[in-house]
Amino acid sequence: MVILPCHALCSLLRIITETPVNSYYACLLREKDGRKIFQSKPSCTTSEKEKLLKDLGDFGTNLQPLRILLYGPVGAGKSCFINTVQRVLLGRNIITALEGSAASGKTFTVSIKTHKMKKPGGGYYPFVFCDVMGLQPDRLIQRQPAGIQTEDIIKVLEGHILDGYKFNPPVAITPEDPKYKQSPETCDKIHCLVSIVPADAISRMYSSVIEKMNAVRTKASELNIPQVILLTKVDLACEVVNRDLKKLYYSRKIKEKVEESSHKLGIPVKNIYPVKNYHEELIEDSSIEVAILMALRDIVSFANDHAESLCEEE
Repeated sequence: MVILPCHALCSLLRIITETPVNSYYACLLREKDGRKIFQSKPSCTTSEKEKLLKDLGDFGTNLQPLRILLYGPVGAGKSCFINTVQRVLLGRNIITALEGSAASGKTFTVSIKTHKMKKPGGGYYPFVFCDVMGLQPDRLIQRQPAGIQTEDIIKVLEGHILDGYKFNPPVAITPEDPKYKQSPETCDKIHCLVSIVPADAISRMYSSVIEKMNAVRTKASELNIPQVILLTKVDLACEVVNRDLKKLYYSRKIKEKVEESSHKLGIPVKNIYPVKNYHEELIEDSSIEVAILMALRDIVSFANDHAESLCEEE
């Protein structure tokens, strides 16, 4: 038995009681031997970034555009992700989608908008992002709009809602609306569903929001639409990652958030991508960009696979 001196015991107790589980010190202990928590991790280098950019630049598809729907709770980072992707693809700062403040608790996007991604030399990539109103908990219905209806998201999946439709939180769209397309074509439908989930808030997300997301996911599964999760705000969920994004794939805390997201939303861990959007950074960061590009490459590939299946069925 090892007997600790009184002062050493007091110091140990102070560390245990005062240090948060996600502390920098605790993470350093876990990472000291260089073990990675995830089974695989990318090399966050310029060469890896250039390879991913080339893959996306050379990507070809028979159906254009591939439609990727982003949805999730208010403030999760949907519009911010769109801006981050366009910034990475162009190599400069740009505002493609207007962003709101997560602190407000209100959705900034009020209508469906399709965002094309520009290529550096001109033209566009063969995929687009569909941005919609954020989900809000049912308990806010009496005090403020409750965000987008799940019925509306399902109609977007099926290709019935045209670009520019302004969502009406209390009432879902009807077939009589001018923005309702009665007979959508393959190019109108969604080819990949992306759930945007904030890593720092997944543990305290309202159950009603989780239920809405699962209702959408269930319908997407019936339509055989591939689904992934983008786990955003990883820097706010882990202090070590906040200090050094290269530690993202070593973080046990982030791995826990990935597993929690998988459990709550029913999407396999292999289809969950922890990322950080550009937020206040003025200069490029290869660690941010490689994680974003890895997720984007897979999402576009999944969308293309589904589009090809739809075309074969016609």
